[in-house]
Amino acid sequence: MKSIYVGNFPWSVTDADLSAKFSEFGNVVSARVVTDKLTGKSRGFGFVDMDDADADKAIAALSGYKWGDREITVNEARPKTEGGPRREPREPRF
Repeated sequence: MKSIYVGNFPWSVTDADLSAKFSEFGNVVSARVVTDKLTGKSRGFGFVDMDDADADKAIAALSGYKWGDREITVNEARPKTEGGPRREPREPRF
């Protein structure tokens, strides 16, 4: 199974819309739109999980696809990394 990153889609897209669009290319295991924790509104990107062969077809077909008035980005998702960049704490200013 592959996880697919989908970015730059319209703010109105729901999990169901994402699933429906990708199901045209095969079996969708899950589809989720990433939302803002505070407002609950879409952040304009999400992830779709599909079988490997179906995922490859969907990536090839939908990369650069115009959804609404936006050109979406579609590629294989990279693994999530642990935390962000680390910085040393600063000295307090007085």
